[in-house]
Amino acid sequence: TARHAAFGSRVVATVAFVSKMATSGEAPESWYLALLGFAEHFRTSSPPKIRLCVHCLQAVFQFKPPQRVEARTHLQLGSVLYHHTKNTELARSHLEKAIPQFEDVKFEAASLLSELYCQQNLVDSAKPLLRKAIQISQQTPYWHCRLLFQLAQLHTLEKDLVSACDLLGVGAEYARVVGSEYTRKLGEVHPLLTLCGTIVENWQGNPIQKESLRVFFLVLQVTHYLDAGQVKSVKPCLKQLQQCIQTISTLHDDEILPSNPADLFHWLPKEHMCVLVYLVTVMHSMQAGYLEKAQKYTDKALMQLEKLKMLDSSPILSTFQVILLEHIIMCRLVTGHKATALQEISQVCQLCAQSPRLFTNHASQLHTLLGLYCISVNCMDNAEAQFTAALRLTTHQELWAFIVTNLASVYIREGNRHQELYSLLERINPDHNFPVSSHCLRAAAFYIRGLLSFFQGRYNEAKRFLRETLKMSNAEDLNRLTACSLVLLGHIFYVLGNHRESNNMVVPAMQLASKIPDMSVQLWSSALLKDLNKACGNTIDAHEAAQMHQNFSQQLLQDHIAACSLPEHNLISWTDGPPPVGQFQAQNGPTTSLASLL
Repeated sequence: TARHAAFGSRVVATVAFVSKMATSGEAPESWYLALLGFAEHFRTSSPPKIRLCVHCLQAVFQFKPPQRVEARTHLQLGSVLYHHTKNTELARSHLEKAIPQFEDVKFEAASLLSELYCQQNLVDSAKPLLRKAIQISQQTPYWHCRLLFQLAQLHTLEKDLVSACDLLGVGAEYARVVGSEYTRKLGEVHPLLTLCGTIVENWQGNPIQKESLRVFFLVLQVTHYLDAGQVKSVKPCLKQLQQCIQTISTLHDDEILPSNPADLFHWLPKEHMCVLVYLVTVMHSMQAGYLEKAQKYTDKALMQLEKLKMLDSSPILSTFQVILLEHIIMCRLVTGHKATALQEISQVCQLCAQSPRLFTNHASQLHTLLGLYCISVNCMDNAEAQFTAALRLTTHQELWAFIVTNLASVYIREGNRHQELYSLLERINPDHNFPVSSHCLRAAAFYIRGLLSFFQGRYNEAKRFLRETLKMSNAEDLNRLTACSLVLLGHIFYVLGNHRESNNMVVPAMQLASKIPDMSVQLWSSALLKDLNKACGNTIDAHEAAQMHQNFSQQLLQDHIAACSLPEHNLISWTDGPPPVGQFQAQNGPTTSLASLL
């Protein structure tokens, strides 16, 4: 067919081009880098052209490359085939050929190959492979820790929790010896959780009590992963938790009463557990950037809470409600519903005003939410004041890092607070002694560095930071960070005049932002697409992008005016004392231009 002919002609042209380089006295690296460049271009195309990518990598072998290049190519082929195709046998063949080779190849190949073995239910092949790689990787800290963790995960899946616990203990001790507090802090929690898991699984008793304990254990696991910013890694535990709550909802409380009176204790009523599972699902969806899913589960949880609060005045229900609102407020600010977010912030104020303890526990979060709202309506002085108040009121390390990251973004936008900005950046340096173990926050710190470098015109440095953000966000499915990094990289390439590479970044950024949906990234992406298509002479596409940009602009502007016109907008001036419930006065919102919002 014509399609296959075009496919074949492109591959032939690529190989012919590289052959010419190889026979014309070019350095070996030149033809190799050319093939690698073509392969990566095809892999990252939208949609990806995996067959073309594979053909380019296979073409490397035609030139009888050095052993190190050959090993690296086997690894790259194995990785592409494993991640992007169903041809697991060919992927396995390439990875197995890469294993006996050089250190910088064999450990990555062993890691991928063990995953592939597990996918094929060949666990007995995966375990010795990982053990051997662990034995010889002690001089390579990253791979040694990663391979230990992989083997521990494998034992956990087999319910050999003692072995998993031992391996994680080895990993934590190794991390201590090599001075990696980031890895060690995360590792120290796992043995205790693993021990709890063993006790829960081995306990024989009342079915509803056992399921109740499992919910407790799984909630601890899920929140531990979410605190660590590991949105992708948490999915199996979250799925188990959701299945567990479905099971417990079918059991009757009085099925089998325990003989020991001490066993009558329940850590949480069944109805409260259902709300808690909704809550951690919302937390996961918000971090991952599945904002419509977060909205769906928030609605379910709030409906359930409303019913429960009619009959139950337990303080924990108000705590659940506040945490749900805190998360959905952040979602609303992303999706371009600032007015609704502000009204929900006011609702949190009212709940906190009814309970001094609740306010003490959530005052910092409340000021943080107001700071985020202030950024969204371009009130940067108020944003700074809110974040400063929030920092004063918290001792929670992850929240502190989140606030500092956002305050740094305010200083970057203001452009004249260099001393304060550099002081903050030193405290959240992702390359050195990052203060918390959160994967997500560390990725965000790289993004902030990239944003600053972009505004300072240091584009190569910005690209380095943003690629680090992309690597980390892709590893844990942090969709918002991925979208933000892609569009900023696209902007950098546009400024540098590399329109094709800019388009390769902006198009997937727009697709991802639409899926989230992230209104600001959609606005930014559509503006870039308009300019890109105009520069490339694509009149129709430029017109379509301009229309999209106009629509997003109108939606954001209308929402901005609606939010600033609400009496609750006066909350942005509150920075001290209890929440000023009932003290709002109507005011006309500032007539800020849309340009200043961007």
